[in-house]
Formats: sequence, C-alpha cells, structure tokens
Amino acid sequence: MNMQVLSGLTIPFAGTALGSACVFFMKEELGPKVQKALTGFASGVMVAASIWSLIIPAMEQSEDMGRLSFVPAFIGFWIGILFLLILDTVIPHLHMNAEKAEGPKSGFKKTTMMVLAVTLHNIPEGMAVGVVYAGFLSGNVAITAGAALALALGIAIQNFPEGAIISMPLCAAGASKRKAFFYGVLSGAVEPVGAVLTILATGFFLPAMPYLLAFAAGAMMYVVVEELIPEMSSGEHSNVGVVMFATGFTLMMALDVALG
Repeated sequence: MNMQVLSGLTIPFAGTALGSACVFFMKEELGPKVQKALTGFASGVMVAASIWSLIIPAMEQSEDMGRLSFVPAFIGFWIGILFLLILDTVIPHLHMNAEKAEGPKSGFKKTTMMVLAVTLHNIPEGMAVGVVYAGFLSGNVAITAGAALALALGIAIQNFPEGAIISMPLCAAGASKRKAFFYGVLSGAVEPVGAVLTILATGFFLPAMPYLLAFAAGAMMYVVVEELIPEMSSGEHSNVGVVMFATGFTLMMALDVALG
C-alpha cells in the first residue's frame, strides 16, 4: 500500500479530528440552526458521493452486461442498506437531540451511546473510501487517483462539522474538553481502520468490485435517510438544512468531476 493511498485514507479522519478540536476554541454549544446547517451539508456530500463516486462507477464497471449493467449496483446497494439496518438494530446508540436510545437495552452512559451513534455512521464512510482506493490499486480504469482523492476530501469536509457536532454537546453534557475531544476523535478512528480492512478484503473479491462500490453507497444512504435528514428537517429552520444540503451536494459533485 503506497503513501498516496495511506495519506488518502487518513484525510477523512483528519477532518473529524480537526472538527473535534473546536471544543478547545468555542465556548458555547452549537445552536440548533448551525447544527441543522452542518447536518444538511454532510447529507448533501454523502448523497453526491454515493452517486458520483460509488454508484456510477459501479455501473460503468458492469457495462459488459448491457442493459443489465444496473444489476450489480442494485444488489450491492440493497445489501448495504440491510447491513446498516442490522447494525442499527444490534448496537445501542443515541442520536443527537434524541431522548430515547435505539438498539438493545444497555447500561451505557449517554455520552457513550452518542459516540456509538456517530461511530455507526462513520463505518460506511470508511468502507466507501477503502473500496474506492481498492479499485484504484487494482488498476481499474474507471477509478482514478483523483476520483479516490475527491471522495476522501469530500468526506473529510463533511467530517469536520461532524467532529464539532459530537465533541461540543459532550462538553456541554459535563465531559471535560480533553475527554470530549478524545471521544470525537475516537468516533472517527473507525474510518481509516474500516478503509484498510476493506482494501485488504477487497483483494480477494476484485470481480465483485461493482457490488462493493454499491454496497458502500447503500450503507451511506441508509445513514443519510435514517439519521441526518430527520435531524436537519425537525423543528424550525429546516430550510437552512435544505440549502446546505444543496451546497454539500454540488461541492462533492464538483470535486468528483474536477479531480476524477
């Protein structure tokens, strides 16, 4: 695994770490309107990444199937949805601004379940970066170094506000700034680990690359629809979330086309 790939895998994690560091420089918790804006932005980036960086390349790699070239993307997407549905069911977690935890009952503290919620939706992001870089390493012409970098940068950009969104409330809930920062960073650590494991596993399943790309897209879309969009749309000022969704979507789209 060369340095270009290793640096690409760590870019999203750096975004989370930098965002988590906001806890040292900001005195007050992020307001509801700001949280909606950041959540909407993250949603837009993830939807655009799912389409341009994952689903479209998946179908391009299946062009030899003719009119059935959508089949691997269709199947992989659904497997990704079901995979996150299972994780969402078996892992206890608490979404931001929610009163009731999801998943099985546990004795975990509120802060721990909040971190688990963010970690849960960081898993597909790490897998997405990993599978795209795996495609690049395999020499697949449909996935360039620029396209892989665009996805890593896009996820890093949306990870920055996510890091702040997790660390700031933890500090407001009573955790020390160092502890809130540590938990924020920890929630993002799953991304490079997941990316490396995905690359290693993909080496055994290169013929299934279209399925794996769509799988990562399905997993990310589950997170967007199940968690992020409801958060940005609840209560007042949902129009801010929509505008920032469009901003994140077009930014990620532009990155993928310009760098890919």
